[in-house]
Amino acid sequence: MLETKTLLDLSHTAAAEYLEKFTHPWEALAGIKDEILRLGASLDKNEYTEISENVWVHNTAKVAPTAFIGAPCIIGKDTEIRHCAFIRGSALIGEGCVIGNSVEIKNAIIFDSAQVPHFNYVGDSILGYKAHMGAGSVTSNVKQDKSPVSVRTEIMKIETGLKKFGAIIGDNAEIGCNSVLNPGSVIGRGARIYPLSSVRGFVHESIIYKGNGKVAKIQAR
Repeated sequence: MLETKTLLDLSHTAAAEYLEKFTHPWEALAGIKDEILRLGASLDKNEYTEISENVWVHNTAKVAPTAFIGAPCIIGKDTEIRHCAFIRGSALIGEGCVIGNSVEIKNAIIFDSAQVPHFNYVGDSILGYKAHMGAGSVTSNVKQDKSPVSVRTEIMKIETGLKKFGAIIGDNAEIGCNSVLNPGSVIGRGARIYPLSSVRGFVHESIIYKGNGKVAKIQAR
């Protein structure tokens, strides 16, 4: 349930070869910076412009003049970086993505067609294909006592050894407005998180998370 290929369709990211190395996706967080530098050096110069040192932007991407993009960073085809977005660095942003107003991103992989459009924080996290974060929803990437982050399911606890780990959000998952994904949250494919939720641990795929541990199965239409 927690394996990389179970949560994420690797055909929708430039980091596919890198992510395939890891059983669990959070194991990839420590090497995101180096992977971006490796990928950046191999990009087609006819398609990507290095707008500053180690910041590569596809020629079809739209970047607002008020956005800040720190190195290293890759911004993919047809992606939109909106007004006052703050990309601190070590961000691999795929194709057809939206990074919106006052969104802050650091040490993250954003798969193709993911949307982070309004007042979000994404740190030390991975967002899958077509994942969507509602307005004001955030990842919390450090525990208050600064101890290493663990991932909890109903039957086990996995120690990650990471002091900074926000969330893994599976393909097509929806995060409701003003929700908090606490350190080590893993959201399964197609899951829906109700607005104002505080999420801990693992939410299964195709589940509606209603808060306080209450869940419901998404009914097929």
